[in-house]
Amino acid sequence: MKNLIICIALIAAAFHATMAQTTKEADPADVSTLDGIMKAVYDVISGDAGKERDWARFRTLFHENARLIPTGKNAQTGVIAARVLSPEDYIARANPMLVKDGFFEREIARRTERYGNIVHVFSTYESKHKRDDKTPFARGINSFQLYNDGKRWWVLTIFWQSETPENPIPEEYLKSKG
Repeated sequence: MKNLIICIALIAAAFHATMAQTTKEADPADVSTLDGIMKAVYDVISGDAGKERDWARFRTLFHENARLIPTGKNAQTGVIAARVLSPEDYIARANPMLVKDGFFEREIARRTERYGNIVHVFSTYESKHKRDDKTPFARGINSFQLYNDGKRWWVLTIFWQSETPENPIPEEYLKSKG
C-alpha cells in the first residue's frame, strides 16, 4: 500500500510538472490594461497565409470558462443562430481557415462601459486577408465581456455578428466612445 501511495504521488508530481511546463503565462503587456487585452486578442488571430497563430498566447487571454459566440443568418435556411464555442473549439474551427487564407482583423471603433471590475466593449472590426488589402472582406461588431480579478484582465465572452447588406453597422458604432 505504501508503494502504491508513493507511485501515485510520483505520477501526480510528474503530471503537475508537465502541465506547468506547457502552460504559458500571460504576457503582462497583454493583460494588465484594457487596451492591452483588446490589442492582444486582435493581434493573436491576425497573420499572413501559411503562418500558424500563437495559440498558447491566445489561451492566456481567456478565463477557463470563456466562450466565443458567432451569430448570423444561415445562407441556406435563413435561420439566425448562435454557436457557442470554447477557446479550444474556436482554435479547432478557425485555425485551418486563418492559415489557409490569411486573416487580419483590426478594431476600427470602440464603445466601452465599465462598472467596478467588469467591462463591456462593443468593438467594431474590419477583416482582411492581407494586411495591405484596400477593402475589408467583412466588418461587424465583437461584443466583449471582460473582468479584472485584481491582478489582470480576462476575456469571458466574445459574442459577434458580421455586417450584412440588410443589417449595416449603425453610424454610432463607427466612432469610438467611452
